[in-house]
Amino acid sequence: MQNHISTMADVRAVEAEKTYAERVGERTLFEQITSTEAAHGARPAVTFQLRSGPKEPAETLNWTQLKARVAQTANLFRSLGVGEKDVVAYILPNCNEAVLSFLGGATAGIVNPINPTLSPEHIAAILRETKARVVVTLAPFPKADVAQKVDAAVALAPNVQTVLQVDLKRYAKPPLSWIVSLIRPKLQVTHKANIASFEAEVARQPETLSFAENLSDRIAAYFHTGGTTGMPKVAQHRFSGMLYNGWCPTDQIIAEDDVMFCPLPMFHVFAAYPILMTCVRSGAHMVMPTPAGYRGDGVYDNFWKLLERYGVTFMVTVPTAVAKLVQVPVNADVSRLKYALCGSAALPVESFRKFEKTTGVKILEGYGMTEATCLVSINPAFGETKIGSVGLPFPYSNVRILHCAPDGSIIKDCATDEVGEICVQNPGVIAGATYLDADKNKGLFAGGTHLRTGDLGRIDADGFIFITGRAKDLIIRGGHNIDPAVIEEALAGHDCVALSGAIGQPDAHSGEVPCVYVELAAGKTVTEAELLEFATKHIDERAAVPKHVEILPELPKTAVGKVLKNELRKLAIARIYAGALEKAGVNARLVEVYEDKKRGLVARLSRTGEDVTDEAVTAVLGSFARPWEWQDG
Repeated sequence: MQNHISTMADVRAVEAEKTYAERVGERTLFEQITSTEAAHGARPAVTFQLRSGPKEPAETLNWTQLKARVAQTANLFRSLGVGEKDVVAYILPNCNEAVLSFLGGATAGIVNPINPTLSPEHIAAILRETKARVVVTLAPFPKADVAQKVDAAVALAPNVQTVLQVDLKRYAKPPLSWIVSLIRPKLQVTHKANIASFEAEVARQPETLSFAENLSDRIAAYFHTGGTTGMPKVAQHRFSGMLYNGWCPTDQIIAEDDVMFCPLPMFHVFAAYPILMTCVRSGAHMVMPTPAGYRGDGVYDNFWKLLERYGVTFMVTVPTAVAKLVQVPVNADVSRLKYALCGSAALPVESFRKFEKTTGVKILEGYGMTEATCLVSINPAFGETKIGSVGLPFPYSNVRILHCAPDGSIIKDCATDEVGEICVQNPGVIAGATYLDADKNKGLFAGGTHLRTGDLGRIDADGFIFITGRAKDLIIRGGHNIDPAVIEEALAGHDCVALSGAIGQPDAHSGEVPCVYVELAAGKTVTEAELLEFATKHIDERAAVPKHVEILPELPKTAVGKVLKNELRKLAIARIYAGALEKAGVNARLVEVYEDKKRGLVARLSRTGEDVTDEAVTAVLGSFARPWEWQDG
């Protein structure tokens, strides 16, 4: 029986009735899969289709088949020397093998999903930090460079002993399968690890576990955070947190007859936990359209027809996808669709309104983060939804708004509606050991118990959480704090704007001033001057009116559609520094802006004349906060 939560009183009533341990009897992922298979064996579990057309071939595994394949996959990893403290990494786009690698890897040892769009150097750094023994990745495939990247990465990670290749050709039918064979790229192997076929090796294994599980609440997954610049942090997840993420939505809104449409990547916590683990808990059906999800060819064009094909009841989205979906006419029967679940970043209020007006579908905005295993809160499906809020905490999630010292000691609890740092304690938080690197845990826990999220927010009188920004994303103009959301919310109201990203650009007088980069809606045209005029009219806070508005063909984003603010900061630094050097007539050229682990963003210059001196450059750039250096050292 589900709990229909609509108020904080409902949350407290659930917590008072039973402990979390009393509600979830299963201790491991495989125990949970076993329970779900016993209840829903013949029902569909996971579906993947290679191409986005609503009539394209697809592969569906029911719960009985999935349990057998997970057992085979776990047995394979154990046969390759993976114990419960050893790591299996998978570097895959979406496919059923990604699901098997996740569940089988966590059953045999510790699973480590890695973003396949990272550079080989970043992938190698993660493989070395986690000491991965086995890597599951793609076989060479047309229009994909994953196999080539992983080859280069494994060459830099000698701890990897085996590479298991997944061939997506098996999902293709003639004539596509013939074409794949003809144009498949060749791979020049540069590493010393053994290479084998994932499918062939899995097929040789028994369909029941060949080993006895350790039923303790152990670390079963490593997820990296970030990774687009610098060394990613690696967060640790226990079975209890993974199962909690499956229990939360199942307790409130997801049942065995639901179909969850997941165009998000399986290397990200949003897909792996609130979606996959919810299906594993409830017996619901997860559908993955194309290896690249939302980024797959034709996914937006076919989106509503795909929902009709599978009878989707819950779609999963992120703010950047919402901005594009409002431009796609609803051209199919989506009457079974109940809600759109939205996360990964704050959804502008105007985007929320546009989506519900265009589609007639209610968005449930939620909040989570990798370091908390994922889920923290969600807007209630029953009762009041507060636009702009990320909802009420899930039961057994204790959320506090705090001011903390750098070492994590609590300075004060914030009052109702007072902005501070969002801090969380729940079954997904491993107090004291969130990150694999122990040094990165210093100062991370408020009072030693609550994870400091780095997000700024407030809690209103009804217990609803509102995110106001990232502590590191605040624009500090001459000591005045400006929330970038103020600028982004204003521009979201312009019909031509799909997305915007506001940051602070360097300023010699104020340290930094607001600047905003904009991605236009498809087919729309507007000038930067017009956008600036619109922003000026709609931003009440004068200090927050941007000094620079720039339209980009597309904003840089993560794989789940979160705008990469650091990439925008690089653009701003490059523009300001290059302009200042040119105006001063200094014979130096800006080559790049890169991120240094200790110094942050650094401008790298080259000399364009023999007479240029350090003093001349410092006279121009010394008044800006960000450092510079010569390309040649």
